[in-house]
Amino acid sequence: MKRLTICLMAFLSAMTMTAQSVYDYKVTNDEGREVSLSDYRGKVLLIVNTATRCGFTPQYKELEALYEKYNAEGFEILDFPCNQFGQQAPGSIKEIHQFCTANFNILFPQFDKIDVNGPNASPLFTYLKSQKGFGGFDLNDKTGKLLDNMLSKNDADYAKSADIKWNFTKFLISRDGKVIRRYEPTEKIANIEADMQMELNPVLSTIMARRSVRKYLDKPVEHEKLEVIVCAGINAPSGMNRQPWVVRVVENQELISKVTEVYKQENAEQVKRDKDFKNMFRNAPNLICVCTPATGGGELDAGLLGENIMLAAQSMGLGTCCLGGPVRFLLANEKAKFFLDSLDIPNDYKLNYIIAIGYPDEQPEAKPRDASKVKYIK
Repeated sequence: MKRLTICLMAFLSAMTMTAQSVYDYKVTNDEGREVSLSDYRGKVLLIVNTATRCGFTPQYKELEALYEKYNAEGFEILDFPCNQFGQQAPGSIKEIHQFCTANFNILFPQFDKIDVNGPNASPLFTYLKSQKGFGGFDLNDKTGKLLDNMLSKNDADYAKSADIKWNFTKFLISRDGKVIRRYEPTEKIANIEADMQMELNPVLSTIMARRSVRKYLDKPVEHEKLEVIVCAGINAPSGMNRQPWVVRVVENQELISKVTEVYKQENAEQVKRDKDFKNMFRNAPNLICVCTPATGGGELDAGLLGENIMLAAQSMGLGTCCLGGPVRFLLANEKAKFFLDSLDIPNDYKLNYIIAIGYPDEQPEAKPRDASKVKYIK
């Protein structure tokens, strides 16, 4: 029996490692039918493990309010009752469902009872935990401190594992099935709602999803897509509609390779250390070169143009990275002059920055932003 359990855990671990999104999982609904989470493709999801006799049980009311407010915009709550924490979810799934509808009028879907930790843990929750581990309780919150004290008494190292710590832990899932955030049960619903709004609004979700990509597939971007992206760029705001920029889109792979050879000669040791090196532009197959007046000015407008380009690319499944280093190399190295000449930049303009663009071969995590630098003057 022990050997069978070990084999099962190994199988589930392998499945978790190969899963690309929550859509790879199937679950059992409250009527005993198997449901593929791919049925929820394109929707923003909040997945939560619940209990009906917990101090957090009144959160059902807040969750239902969220559901009714945003369901029409493509938001779903997936409720998985779990009896692992204080035995606070007793009874069958039918009894649990009756309780929830009678006391909180819930309309969002409920699924069969599951384990979220241990050898019998739901593969879905094993995946969720692998994507977003435990980030700690807010010790400034009275309930958060209470939970920390209680769990610490049983296991001084409890915070080191990714396990679910208590009822009403929540995971926010993007429209493409990726795990965005994990919320411990003490997290304020208002904070979760703010994050949800970022995902539900297509413009905001594109902004929040954009990352600087430094690894690309060996696949050039289609010309038609580049045209659309650059069109989005030149429609950025411009003071007095001066449009003080010149844009050059490089699709010539031979040209990129040729100037990269010059770079390799000048930076042999650096290139040697990078086992994945293909070209001097973060290995991107295409470049968007942005130029501004040689005498100065136009930088703000050019920056707005570049941001439009990068967001448009993100919305079309492409990755970008704004590059300054290659620009300095090109301007300082006489052997690379042929590359600048090929761009046909007007004499009264200079190369300002380059946007590497291509199909991403990585999914970088978001880096923290310092919200304390923002002040609201009322």
